[in-house]
Amino acid sequence: MITYGKQSLDQSDIDAVVKVLTSDWLTQGPAVETFENDIKNYFGAKYCCAVSNGTASLHLTGLALGWQPGDVVITTPLTFLATANCIVYGSATPDFADIDPVTYTINPNLVEEKVKSYQSKGRNVKAVIGVDYGGHPCDWKALREIADKYDLQLVNDNCHAMGASYFGNKQYAVKYADVVTQSYHPVKHITTGEGGAVLTNDSVIDEKVRRLRTHGMTKKPNQLDKNDGTWYYEMHELGYNYRITDFQCAMGSSQLKKLDWFVQQRREIAKKYDKSFSNIDSLKIPRPHSSIEHAYHLYTLQIDFERLLLSKPEFFEKMKESGINLQVHYIPVHLQPFYQKNFGFKPGDYHVAEDFYRREASLPIYPDLSIDDQGRVIENMVQYLNV
Repeated sequence: MITYGKQSLDQSDIDAVVKVLTSDWLTQGPAVETFENDIKNYFGAKYCCAVSNGTASLHLTGLALGWQPGDVVITTPLTFLATANCIVYGSATPDFADIDPVTYTINPNLVEEKVKSYQSKGRNVKAVIGVDYGGHPCDWKALREIADKYDLQLVNDNCHAMGASYFGNKQYAVKYADVVTQSYHPVKHITTGEGGAVLTNDSVIDEKVRRLRTHGMTKKPNQLDKNDGTWYYEMHELGYNYRITDFQCAMGSSQLKKLDWFVQQRREIAKKYDKSFSNIDSLKIPRPHSSIEHAYHLYTLQIDFERLLLSKPEFFEKMKESGINLQVHYIPVHLQPFYQKNFGFKPGDYHVAEDFYRREASLPIYPDLSIDDQGRVIENMVQYLNV
């Protein structure tokens, strides 16, 4: 079965993991710090804290930024659940701004409208989380201007866009956002199995994330009420066990060396898809903005099923019968029962994201996708979409 995404591992990754497995450390050892330094160097951040997964990185970000009841945090409805859930974890109020119909990222004009609307009602908008959807960076210049104008915190959920460029800069994420979160799940650009990281240029944020990653514990002398000896630690706030292992981080450092090649392979596959699908009237291919170089975590087609004899479920089933398992990214978060019941969202609130969802299909795209398998995907797509 050809899936929409999967990891790309080679012998160097295996060797890196085995080296740790035969060492004295399995967790909280030197490979974690090495990986954090590698991430800092590649993405241009002053600080990086590696954690157990991408959701943990979002959770710790909300805690470090102090989101609490009464705060409103705005994000995109077109994202995975974790982006919105991290707002609720701290009992803040989630809200959404619809997506741009071309880039599929959060629309800055709608963000500003929502901020002004809240302020007119005396409500406090605390932060905005932008998601670099599919590998396409948000309009970060506009979002930064809004954040500065209204004194907002700005977070980049960067999980889809590692290796992307914004105005020619692969280190754009920490340039514009106060905090950047990443995920290293197997379908992402690099993998540690499960894993994630919080990147920032703010030492205070980094220190709090590090403390909360390990149960809220500290051994720093200047943070202790007393000190019984070298073994002594104190807990002043509730933290979590969001640590990552050394062998995961060894894999991550090995994977990071290949990130540029991984992204280039994804771009080559996307070019082939573009060429094959650009002249089919019922399809809309991705159209990256001229300011960015897309990282293609996802290759998202919009299919006008109303013009076809097949419904979306029927099309997906036919592709699956042909050995190709497509995916959908994403069901807009505000349509989830939890968010409708607890926050009053309803169908029709964000029509651009909802229209996109009705038409969207994510095609297989990953570095190890063979030329033959790419051909199979294209052949079956053309066959069923020209019915």
